[in-house]
Amino acid sequence: MPSTPVQDDIELIIEERHGKGGGTPPPDGGDDGDRGSGRTPPPARRYYTGMAMGLVAIMMFFMALTSSYIVRRGFGNDWFQSPLPRILWLNTAILLVSSFTVERARRALSRGDSSAFRALWRITTGLGLLFLVGQLAAWWQLRAEGVYLPTNPASSFYYTLTGAHALHLLGGIAALVYVAAKHFERAKVTRAVAAEVASIYWHFMDGLWVFLMALLYLGR
Repeated sequence: MPSTPVQDDIELIIEERHGKGGGTPPPDGGDDGDRGSGRTPPPARRYYTGMAMGLVAIMMFFMALTSSYIVRRGFGNDWFQSPLPRILWLNTAILLVSSFTVERARRALSRGDSSAFRALWRITTGLGLLFLVGQLAAWWQLRAEGVYLPTNPASSFYYTLTGAHALHLLGGIAALVYVAAKHFERAKVTRAVAAEVASIYWHFMDGLWVFLMALLYLGR
């Protein structure tokens, strides 16, 4: 399938990050618990390419929702958006902090500091779960105010956009858990490469949430 300009841009960013800012992955598995196989892992480029394709698909999905949101908002007088729950701002701060911790964890692993990596990786996972709890609290608050999915077009888009993001972020949490729990001595990828690919996805989810917050706030 021919690549798109967006996909090419994402792949270029990933390649530059991996080559310049990402550090050199440990050749024998990524930390002191993943050595001993003595084999050469397959090229890491396939994992970055796969991630790039996945991010393009997610971006297209949310751009379609965004376009529908903007077009529908311009029709009729039935668009009424309730004030955003204040907890969403706290959720945003939590997610931004998690981007910082996941990046610190990735860099610790590239230096061979497995202890710092695991601690920061667990913190990132906990922050992700805390974000999801905050999202549930925001939905519960709206329900308590009588705002449901079918209440009006604005509430329908709010639940759809935030719900879709939460599902994708849940996938990111699953990836974080996988990287932390997997025994990579028998894997086809090193822990360092897996951690970097997972961190790229996590940063993307954080940036996507900031975009959605701006959209929801300005679309009131």
